[in-house]
Amino acid sequence: MFRSVSLLSKLRSRLGQQPSLKDSVRWLQIQSSSSDLDLRSQLEELIPEQQACERLKKLKAEHGKVQLGNITVDMVLGGMRGMTGLLWQTSLLDPDEGIRFRGLSIPECQKVLPAAKPEGEPLPEGLLWLLLTGKVPSKEQVDALSKELRSRAVIPDFVYKAIDALPVTAHPMTQFATGVMALQVHSEFQKAYEKGIHKSKYWEPTYEDSLNLIARVPLVAAYVYRRIYKDGQVIPLDDSLDYGANFSHMLGFDSPKMLELMRLYVTIHSDHEGGNVSAHTGHLVASALSDPYLSFAAALNGLAGPLHGLANQEVLIWIKSVVDECGENITVDQLKEYVWKTLKGGKVVPGFGHGVLRKTDPRYTCQREFALKHLPDDPLFQLVSKLYEVVPPILTELGKVKNPWPNVDAHSGVLLNHFGLTEARYFTVLFGVSRSIGICSQLIWDRALGLPLERPKSVTMEWLENYCKKAA
Repeated sequence: MFRSVSLLSKLRSRLGQQPSLKDSVRWLQIQSSSSDLDLRSQLEELIPEQQACERLKKLKAEHGKVQLGNITVDMVLGGMRGMTGLLWQTSLLDPDEGIRFRGLSIPECQKVLPAAKPEGEPLPEGLLWLLLTGKVPSKEQVDALSKELRSRAVIPDFVYKAIDALPVTAHPMTQFATGVMALQVHSEFQKAYEKGIHKSKYWEPTYEDSLNLIARVPLVAAYVYRRIYKDGQVIPLDDSLDYGANFSHMLGFDSPKMLELMRLYVTIHSDHEGGNVSAHTGHLVASALSDPYLSFAAALNGLAGPLHGLANQEVLIWIKSVVDECGENITVDQLKEYVWKTLKGGKVVPGFGHGVLRKTDPRYTCQREFALKHLPDDPLFQLVSKLYEVVPPILTELGKVKNPWPNVDAHSGVLLNHFGLTEARYFTVLFGVSRSIGICSQLIWDRALGLPLERPKSVTMEWLENYCKKAA
């Protein structure tokens, strides 16, 4: 039961719900029905099939010595870019066409995944189902999953107290990660491992932790937002809303267009294969059999870096600096001059370039289409459109970047700003909520497939120098 407390002055209102004893044993319960509407029942059929066919063992036994490429000094010194070294089932990133979720591109997902309304944006719950099962769900399956996630969305009061122990000025990502760490107290995987559980069953408590985590992070994230920016006045979850819409609602934004934007935002930010900092961090930490809470908290700390998830806040700040200095009606020539000024000052133009992509990010494209449909006259959107024309040729002229095209961060902040979510410092938390879906989906399959502890080899600069001399 939710309990609401209203306090005055320095105190704040908040909603909390203590998890019941049922939560601590939920993963042990055997489903009495193999209903098509139940996600876990689907996995209870899929995972044993994968385990029984020993697909992973066959790959190792029959093709274990097949080379996937050569390791160069550039790769070792360049952040392992271009090095194939991870198994990630849920998505695959192609340098030219962008991300595919279980084989489906973003435009394809927009066409086939269920939406809240006709011609609407895909529901994040649908993508979660797709990532976990490899199957496109029906609207009834998505509605059932949405209902289940709402039933899991309960936050112990000590989680809020842990966040409240931090200064309200602490970065939103610091507060968010603290809340996720506090949720770990109720980890089902940790309890099961301590009691003793066969490794073939690791996925079961991992599934419970992951679904609980996915369900609860929007409440924690919304609490952080309301604590910092809205005097601690917390808005309760609405039992009639889907995942993305509820997140928007709890933040305090209820316009139909904003609800649609949040559905799109969470969906396209959820997964981007396994090599990016947050996904790789989550996988790495989980490979030590750390539970989903510990693994995801580590991933969030990677996401908070300026070269990863923090970039989305940097984009809006930079765009607003352009407006402050040049005005909203900036000409193309003035914009070119400002871009050159930024680059010659030793800075980057945030929102352009990508470690893997070599074309415009499809996540940028679908956000641009959303803007053209819902806010074509927004001044900042028009500025973003001009940047699309101006920046790539300049970066190409510099000759120092492999990809001069805009990425997902180049557009998201402007959309959020249009609908009133103007606090750029908070944007990475939105990214974090979204990324829980991809990281946790893969983590369930990590445990189901029995993926091993990650332990790559490292070398010193002296070793590299000596090796290269011998190879010369």
